[in-house]
Amino acid sequence: MTEQTYCDRLVQDTPFLTGLGRLSEQQVDRIILQLNRYYPQILSNKDAEKFRNPKVSLRVRLCDLLGHLQRSGERDCQEFYRALYIHAQTLHSCLPSRHALQNSDCTELDSGTASRELSDRGPMAFLTCLGLAAGLALLLYCCPPDPKVLPGARRVLGFSPVIVDRHVSRFLLAFLTDDLGGL
Repeated sequence: MTEQTYCDRLVQDTPFLTGLGRLSEQQVDRIILQLNRYYPQILSNKDAEKFRNPKVSLRVRLCDLLGHLQRSGERDCQEFYRALYIHAQTLHSCLPSRHALQNSDCTELDSGTASRELSDRGPMAFLTCLGLAAGLALLLYCCPPDPKVLPGARRVLGFSPVIVDRHVSRFLLAFLTDDLGGL
């Protein structure tokens, strides 16, 4: 299957984007302003004023803008999709061309899905780990050192000062050096 260009995608998505209620006036204005300010070679000031004219209906202005971008070339269409993603992310994810890409044999990763998969543990897992580390540090701080109890544990705990606060790490390092003196 040949890869779909941004211009092809824009042709496919134009009926969806120009549908009633898809893009608000503010979203269209933000997209136009981004294309004009960051990429004045894509939309000149004159073009931006034409596509932002409030006397013309939003649908007509949007159709004119999309037609202008299709005629301008691949890079301009790509920048439109970037601006659409920034200013209308939920609409961007519902585009027909995106569904066609996801249903094809394409192996691209969706960055939004990947980030959700990495953070599925939530704040409770973090708080549990933090509580465990703080509890262990407090236990070591409060208990008197006994060289006969778990001498190997001191070697393992010697690595924890990297993570724990400065005051506790001093105690753990002192605890470790007491044990290493017998080696």
